[in-house]
Amino acid sequence: MTFCDTVAYRNWKNCLRLSNGTVELIVSVGLGPRILCYRRIDGGVNFMKNFDEEMADVKPDEWQSYGGHRLWHAPEVWPRTYYPDVDPVEHSWDGRTLFLKCATERTTGLRKEIDICLLGSGSGVVLRHRIFNENPWAVTFAPWCLTVMAEGGELVVPQEPYVPHGKEPDESFEYARPVVLWRFTKMADPRFTWGDDFIRMRQDNRYVSKQKFGATVKPGWAAYDLAGERFVKHFPYDPTATYPDGGCNAEFFTMPGFLEIESLGPLAPVEPGKCARLDERWEIQPAPDQRASESTVS
Repeated sequence: MTFCDTVAYRNWKNCLRLSNGTVELIVSVGLGPRILCYRRIDGGVNFMKNFDEEMADVKPDEWQSYGGHRLWHAPEVWPRTYYPDVDPVEHSWDGRTLFLKCATERTTGLRKEIDICLLGSGSGVVLRHRIFNENPWAVTFAPWCLTVMAEGGELVVPQEPYVPHGKEPDESFEYARPVVLWRFTKMADPRFTWGDDFIRMRQDNRYVSKQKFGATVKPGWAAYDLAGERFVKHFPYDPTATYPDGGCNAEFFTMPGFLEIESLGPLAPVEPGKCARLDERWEIQPAPDQRASESTVS
């Protein structure tokens, strides 16, 4: 059975706690919204990063991350993307799903909604993200779901299955593994492991530079291993869609203090009164020991 009650969390009084006896989520509705906590109740780690200094000093006219899980719109453009989401969030609970509805952004004319459904047992969470276009004209954007992970873990992103180079006529000449890099991405950074089966990126505070990469992740998932547990984020891939940033349905970013797992929906025009939607599914698993069976590219 799932229940929802009002709690204070890290000095934020307007928060809701969802729990089914196995896991819990803490959701801010005083502003945001943000999912600030996702953990197993029996002593599990909180996978969400919280920025305590920002949470203690909310700036009404300045965008701040606060950490946790949030909803943005892509492509990333200043200042459109960085709208300061500090307004109270309308919310309702029907005994199964928490419905969150934001105010329309005054500078963009876009309005965000998130539905959070914590399953009755186990760790599974289903999230439905929608961004409505409240303008009188069509706007082209993609829903963008960013989850800020706590420090000290390691990202795991599945690669496409490896196929040896063959000979004609059996060889396929189609590309299989699009990976997108930013100008500041350093592929030789020791936080990366470019494996045959997985791309890994560690969150490590010893390295001060920022790192980011994106990919067409056809398997539709990425994971974060932390303190013996694994957070798994499932997201869709549509082979007929056009995705932002050179075809990325997922992007990944790290710097001192945190790592982000970001899913993206198709980049397309949204007509007035219509919405773009992106669904995710979360779960917590024991972290597997895969390193012994993974080969890496030297």
